[in-house]
Amino acid sequence: MDIEVVMPAIGAGTTQGKILQWLKQSGDAVKAGDILAEIETDKAVIELEAVDSGVLHRIHVPAGDTEVPVGDVIATLLPEGAAAPQPASPPPAPAAAPAAAPAAATAVPAAGARADAGTGLAAHRLFASPSARRLARTLGVDLHALSGSGPNGRIVRVDIENAAASLPAAAPDSPAARAPVASAAAVQPHTPMRATIARRLVQSKQQVPHFYLTVDCRMDAMMAARAALNASSGAAPEPLRHTLNDLLAMAVARAAGQVPAINAQWTDEGIVQLGQVDLSIAVALESGLITPIVRDAGRKSLRQISVEIAQLAEQARRGRLRPEQYEGGSLTLSNLGMHGVREFAAIINPPQSAILAAGAVTRQPVVDGDEIRIGHVMSLTLSADHRVVDGAVGAQFLTAVKRRLENPIELIL
Repeated sequence: MDIEVVMPAIGAGTTQGKILQWLKQSGDAVKAGDILAEIETDKAVIELEAVDSGVLHRIHVPAGDTEVPVGDVIATLLPEGAAAPQPASPPPAPAAAPAAAPAAATAVPAAGARADAGTGLAAHRLFASPSARRLARTLGVDLHALSGSGPNGRIVRVDIENAAASLPAAAPDSPAARAPVASAAAVQPHTPMRATIARRLVQSKQQVPHFYLTVDCRMDAMMAARAALNASSGAAPEPLRHTLNDLLAMAVARAAGQVPAINAQWTDEGIVQLGQVDLSIAVALESGLITPIVRDAGRKSLRQISVEIAQLAEQARRGRLRPEQYEGGSLTLSNLGMHGVREFAAIINPPQSAILAAGAVTRQPVVDGDEIRIGHVMSLTLSADHRVVDGAVGAQFLTAVKRRLENPIELIL
C-alpha cells in the first residue's frame, strides 16, 4: 500500500506552505529521517523529513510558487520491498519515413532549461535563501547555474543580482526592446511571511488598546562596563564579544522577573500570569520580521544570553528556526539603535502584552547636579496592553530596566 506524504502543519496557525525544492526524485530510495524537500511557510523554511522508509514513487506537487494546504498529499512512497509498477510496453517503432521526408530534428534544451531535467541528477541539494529564490524567479536567473558566495556555498541575493547583470540584453529590434517602459513600478507579490505580518499587526492595532511610556537612560556606566567586559573576554580561552543588545536583553529579563505583572497575557477567561520570562528578540530579515525566543532568560547568565541571541539570529536569517523557537514568548525587545533611530514606538505582538523599543545611544547635554555635561543617553519606549498592564505597572517595569542599565552592577546581583 502506498505511503502518502502530506504538507505538514508547521506551527500554530499555519494553513499552507510552498515547496521550494525536492531533494529526492521519483525512483530514489528513502530512509526514515532523510530530507525529502524544503518547504517555506509564512514564518520560516523547514526541511521535510521522511517518517517511513521506501522508494519515492511519485511527486504530486512540483516545486514552485503554488500554495499547498496543510494535509494535502504532495508525494507517495512505496513501502520497502514493494515492487515498483512496471512501465507499459513501448509502442512498436513506426515505419521508416519516406525518403523525401526530412530527418527528425535532434531535441535541444530550451535556453535556461536544466540539462539534467527528468533525471536523478536533480536530487542534489540547492542552498539558496528564500529571498534569493524569489529574486531569481523575478529576474529569470537559473539558480542551478550559479555558485553561491554565502556560507557553505549558499546562494544569496548578491549572486542573483550579479547573474542578472550578466544576462544578455534584448536585441535592439526585438519586441521587448521596442516595448514602452511602464511608468508604474512593478508589483511585488506578498510573501507568506509579509502577509502574516500585515494581518497580525492590523489585528494588534485594532484589538489591543496600546499605551506608551518613554524614559531616557544614562548609559555612561553601561558603555564603560561593556568595554571592560569585552576587553576581559578577549583574553579568555573562548572570546565572546557582548553587544549592547545582549546587556539590554539581560536587563529587560531581570526587570520582568522583578515586576511580574508585566509578564502576563490577556484571555477572555482571565489574565494568565506566566511562570518564567521567555524573551522574544526582534530580528529583521530581508523578507520581514521574526522574533526568536530566549527561553527562561531571567535565569540565564550574560554569556548564555549572548550566545543564544547570536545563534537564534543566524538561524532566523537562514530561515532555519523551528516553530518552538519563535512561538510564544512573554514580551519582546525591539532594538533599532544600530540603525541610528533615536526613539520609536513598536506594535505589540499578541498574545504578548508588552514590547520594549530601544533607540540609539547618543551623546547629549545632560544635567549632572548643577552642571551641564555631555553624556551617553538612550531612549526606551514601552508599548503595553492596557487590558493587562496599568500605567503604574508599566512605569515600575521601565524604572527597573533603567536602574539596571544605569547601574550595571545590578545585572549580576
